[in-house]
Amino acid sequence: MDDFEKDKLRKSVRSLPFLPGVYLFRDSDNRVIYVGKAKNLKNRVSSYFSKRKFENNKLKVLIRQIRSVDHIVVDTESDALLLENNLIKEYQPRYNVLLKDDKSFPYICIKKEPFPRVFSTRNPFKDGSSYFGPYTSGYMIRTILELIRQIYPLRNCNYILTSENIKSGKFKVCLEYHIGNCKGPCEGKQTIDDYENNINQIKNILKGNIGSVKDFLRERMKRQAKEFAFEEAQYTKEKLDMIEKYQSKSTIVNPDISDLDVFSFIDNEKFAVSNYIKVVNGAVVQSQTIGIKKILSESKTELLSMVITEIRTRIYTNSEEIVVPFIPEIEIQGVKFIVPSRGDKKRLLELSTRNATYYLKEKDKNLLKDSGNRSTRVLELAKNELRLDLVPEHIECFDNSNIQGTNPVSACVVFRYGRPCKSEYRHYNIREVIGPNDYASMREVIIRRYSRLVKENLSLPQLIVVDGGKAQLGAALDALETLGLAGQINVVAIAKKLEEIFFPGDPDPLYLDKTSETLRLIQHLRNEAHRFSLLFHRQKRSYDFAKSVLESVPGLGKITTEKLYKHYRNFEGIKNAKFEELSVVIGKSRAKVLREYFNKLDHK
Repeated sequence: MDDFEKDKLRKSVRSLPFLPGVYLFRDSDNRVIYVGKAKNLKNRVSSYFSKRKFENNKLKVLIRQIRSVDHIVVDTESDALLLENNLIKEYQPRYNVLLKDDKSFPYICIKKEPFPRVFSTRNPFKDGSSYFGPYTSGYMIRTILELIRQIYPLRNCNYILTSENIKSGKFKVCLEYHIGNCKGPCEGKQTIDDYENNINQIKNILKGNIGSVKDFLRERMKRQAKEFAFEEAQYTKEKLDMIEKYQSKSTIVNPDISDLDVFSFIDNEKFAVSNYIKVVNGAVVQSQTIGIKKILSESKTELLSMVITEIRTRIYTNSEEIVVPFIPEIEIQGVKFIVPSRGDKKRLLELSTRNATYYLKEKDKNLLKDSGNRSTRVLELAKNELRLDLVPEHIECFDNSNIQGTNPVSACVVFRYGRPCKSEYRHYNIREVIGPNDYASMREVIIRRYSRLVKENLSLPQLIVVDGGKAQLGAALDALETLGLAGQINVVAIAKKLEEIFFPGDPDPLYLDKTSETLRLIQHLRNEAHRFSLLFHRQKRSYDFAKSVLESVPGLGKITTEKLYKHYRNFEGIKNAKFEELSVVIGKSRAKVLREYFNKLDHK
């Protein structure tokens, strides 16, 4: 910042009024980087440019970036807080705290239109419609809407039901009318007064004012019974029962508490959480949690003020009492802040605090999972759960594959730092074992693998995993002892059926929790070894089949067969190859013989 810019900034700060308002800091690109509120604009903004030392480094960075200051004067501090909230949403400044919901909650909308529709939405607009919520789940909102539709027949069509359109006969009743879900306002079969009466009762239900709705339905039921309209009285009684069931599902606190907002607040160095609870007629009717990422070491009272403003503008609550853990930096006309020391309001604050604490714990847990190297964390966990003396940064897993003793093969897969290292995968043809003998096959492969590593002076793994049970584990240990490596490498076996993990010298297997990351790592190793082994086994069977077929063709010998298989990889590739391609690989005369042979096979 040059001297001219500094002088200009000082003049703009000195010209600020001693009045409540909102100030906006802008950078060299004229972007809004911070929005703040103040009881006294001049004193508050001047404090940023005083010679005092700031402990917060981000605050120092902010001040260095300020090139101009705008301000808006308002009547009260409460108005300043509301305006600050709106400007933060509009500009999303870099250095303001971020308010984050724990979910994208749905609302119930009563649309502002003739014969209003009632439906759910996650995007409330200030279009004059009435919004109720947010609700804690989609299931909850579907249950409430189903209850409303059972009690009050409402339209769900998109017709514009003005009186002119209805009188002109522009619309016809649909199936919903015929099955009793709608009273047909589109043809004038239901009056606007009758429909609005239902809408008013629905609003009372959604606000939690169920008592007035119940009184109305009881009076209607008595009147219908006096008039001997027993079927209608029974229908009204069913509505009353539904409402009472709905009310019984709410958390009842104290029927003497008519309308109350509760805000809790907890925080740590980087994050804060506030939970909001709405109480109407003694019942908790909704709850919401907001997470706040701290930017400039904002105070608790300042953050709680922002949350209260955000919630009350979003949910349109007008409670005259707000329960809080401490008095915030905000005054709302006609609203009393209460810090309870005992009683039902204290218990409500404790309930809200539990919700906030749970949210913060989940947040910290997720941050812990995301921080650092996930692989390192998983390997440290594996070291502890598998009783290892070293972190298994290098793991190898073996699996055998054969079908009725034919084409026995084995595979070794290598994981480094918890991830597959496919360039180091190896497969083996079993040479010394005849017939299906997993024990002997495992012993042969382990000896071949680690005798080579020792011979080439390559690093040994910290952990060997073998696919199988105690027999395969014993074979691996026997092989390592033969090589003089006993005790130098940890070995475990995993059995498929129950995912049992066997350890040397321990007769009882270990059963890890199904959600354990150690178990997932071992399963990944086992599945990868099984896949690689099976792939090699199929390739070998395919080669043996192709070799037996091709060598039976007159004029084709062992060398020609190997050339074909090396080029085309499998029997199908050779069979589908064109004459010109085959001629390049094995010559025209042999290609002609081979094509004639395949043509005869196709026409048999």
